Amino acid sequence: MVVAHPEKGLPLVLHWGPDLGELSPADLQGLDSATSRQTAPGTLDSAWRPSLVPQEADGWAGRPGLLMVSDGVPLFPRWTVIEAERDTADLTVTARDTNLGLTLRSHLEIGAGGLVLLWHELTNDGPGLVDVHWLEATLPVPRSADHLTQFTGRWSREKAPVTTAMPGGSTARQTRRGRSGHDAPWVTVASSGTPSNRTGEVWATHLGWSADVTHRVDHLTEHTTLLGAGELVRPGELRLAQGETYRAPVAYFAWSPAGLDGVADRFHTWMRARPQHVTSPRPLVLNTWEAVYFDHSPRKLQRLARRAAAVGVERFVLDDGWFHSRRDDTAGLGDWVVDTDVWPEGLGPLAGLVHELGMEFGLWFEPEMVNLDSDLARAHPDWILSNPAAVPSPDGLSFRTQYVLDLANGDAWEHLRSQISALVTELGINFIKWDHNRDLVEPVHVGPDGVARPGTHVQTLAAYALIARLKADHPGLEIESCSSGGARTDLGILEVTDRVWASDSNDPVERQDIQRWTSLVLPPELVGAHVGPSPSHSSGRTTDLSYRVATALQGHAGFEWDLLTCTDDELVAVAAYAALYKELRTLVHTGTVVHADTVDPALRVTGFVSPDRTAGMWTIATVASPLDAAPERIRLDGLDPTLRYSVRVRDEVGSARWNGWVTPAWLSKDPVDMPGSVLTGVGLQLPTLWPMQALIIQVTATSAS
Repeated sequence: MVVAHPEKGLPLVLHWGPDLGELSPADLQGLDSATSRQTAPGTLDSAWRPSLVPQEADGWAGRPGLLMVSDGVPLFPRWTVIEAERDTADLTVTARDTNLGLTLRSHLEIGAGGLVLLWHELTNDGPGLVDVHWLEATLPVPRSADHLTQFTGRWSREKAPVTTAMPGGSTARQTRRGRSGHDAPWVTVASSGTPSNRTGEVWATHLGWSADVTHRVDHLTEHTTLLGAGELVRPGELRLAQGETYRAPVAYFAWSPAGLDGVADRFHTWMRARPQHVTSPRPLVLNTWEAVYFDHSPRKLQRLARRAAAVGVERFVLDDGWFHSRRDDTAGLGDWVVDTDVWPEGLGPLAGLVHELGMEFGLWFEPEMVNLDSDLARAHPDWILSNPAAVPSPDGLSFRTQYVLDLANGDAWEHLRSQISALVTELGINFIKWDHNRDLVEPVHVGPDGVARPGTHVQTLAAYALIARLKADHPGLEIESCSSGGARTDLGILEVTDRVWASDSNDPVERQDIQRWTSLVLPPELVGAHVGPSPSHSSGRTTDLSYRVATALQGHAGFEWDLLTCTDDELVAVAAYAALYKELRTLVHTGTVVHADTVDPALRVTGFVSPDRTAGMWTIATVASPLDAAPERIRLDGLDPTLRYSVRVRDEVGSARWNGWVTPAWLSKDPVDMPGSVLTGVGLQLPTLWPMQALIIQVTATSAS
């Protein structure tokens, strides 16, 4: 990254992308000249190279990087840089406008793997109030970035990409749900041509914030194209008094010359380098939701725990339904005490049994929510984060009849902390499934000054703080972010949590794409992926167990299934799945994720290659009928072409089905020895797989080629 410091105004980014090597001062001056569009006096009134925070004062005609007002009057700062601190991989620039009494600090960092982090801090040094409408992070991308990929989705079908030609003008994609949402922008990708998995230049941004966001693109005729993101705040939500500072969320930027997989590799490398990143083997999970729903029976759940341990489960998680008055989803949220009508001896016997069986014990909470039919809501109706006119909802409807608990209220926050912490201590809870099932609708928060204003910002920070406090008070406690599935999976929540639930859909056909696009940012060890029963509870689709297993092996694997209903043959297969996951999880959870570029839209090819390239595992799956009777060959990208590999199909949990009269020769041998140059340069001929079938292929280096 090359950053220029003009005599006036804020620094600007001349280049971010390929490493340019060591550049002398003369080289840097040459780069500046080579990328300049105009020289005085024949200049246009336009910011042809926008600063770190582009604004009208620069002649910038796009969306400002910062918008703020004081007493209803817009502020137009004239920044003077007073300090710039730089070392090899980061830069902090401090600028001030003494007339307006404002200080801006901008932080640029090139993190592990080449991921770029950018965030800003704005401080009000003056006596008046400053209302911040937005403060966003942007970086320039070249004109060759002529396509834009954004994401949408819905419940049980999160993270659906939409690619278009680069739109003209300033465009913004926003979410106003108070949480990321199933249709969250997720990642905005600019590319030269339609993006591919393995080739082509790609520029991408993701915002580490778990609430309302804006993803922005400025593609103007007289300016450099900008890509960026920032927090979306409501009018009056961010009001800075003298001495107060707003720190904007971190925006993450990735450039890759090697397609979407190159972008993912930058994110994964950076995340795995974090000090808090999970490093212990990810335990095989059984979560009880689809096994029992609200029908809790201590005796049945103890039997289920024994069955789980017998087949190799390592973490047993009791889902919704264990607490006071919780026989359906209309009551009880906020009362985090065990329902003794259902659990007369409490949860101690179950937790004790789970631990005796050698498993971790996990418990479901939805701390940020409250039912009106709860002791908490009856005692403290003022703790609800909402427009008072909407509680109860005038039409009698609210999602799952629940409302949002105002965590920015210190008493509400402490109530939650003490109740959850007490249970963690009493039961020896190892893992919390932390759910969040409702959007924040008209989230009105009354602050210490008695003024009511939008509360999404302070609610989100309070949720982060609560999770962080619980983990600090209980070392070793792991927490999963679940939000009606994958509605809160960003890098903001993952600063304080240890994995995410990618989707409430365990339909493996839907999961193939949900997990693929989740992995654009998140490495597989952070993404919960469970085997559910067939037919799927979310889609009604019937699929083979082998296909469900192949899909679940792509993440942090587990079950969402009543194993007590399994046949003897299914139990044998389930135990084989557990053993296979434990054998392969180190490879999957430390390896480089690769996706083959295929012609057939029915194919999904996902691989995991060890860091030293001596081993790999691939799932080759169909989500529909293949186009051709003679399918394409699949290259096993990422292997070392100078090594030889043993190639075998792992079919312990069942074999994929294909038109058996045409079986490629390599599939009739187990294993087969091949040069890496053939596997990466030519590939393996596929059989004509039936719809919704999957091959699991493992490769292991045997010798130099």
